[in-house]
Amino acid sequence: MLDQGHNKTLPPIPAKRYFTIGEVSDLCDVKQHVLRYWENEFDNLNPVKRRGNRRYYQRNDVMMIRQIRSLLYDHGYTINGARQKLNGQVEEKEASKSYQVIQQTVQELEEILSILK
Repeated sequence: MLDQGHNKTLPPIPAKRYFTIGEVSDLCDVKQHVLRYWENEFDNLNPVKRRGNRRYYQRNDVMMIRQIRSLLYDHGYTINGARQKLNGQVEEKEASKSYQVIQQTVQELEEILSILK
């Protein structure tokens, strides 16, 4: 599956059937408005809505959010790129190439920062 990267520092998912948007926000380290935005952008992220239009996420939704978060924040994908990756449309070679470029850029910036100190 996907490399969990930064997800190692996220808290474990409790053994519950449904999670509120606040709980998911804490479990995935993503703000609530970002979760609502991602619902519009990713078709496979579809929480159950009950009375008062309250969202209830299931365990597979939380895992999907963590994958989306990893793709966007850790691997540098765009929303469109992450959507394609989750749908299996991006070649692994392309993904690893962009990830390597980002890692190289970060490393060079850290070297420049250490020189400036």
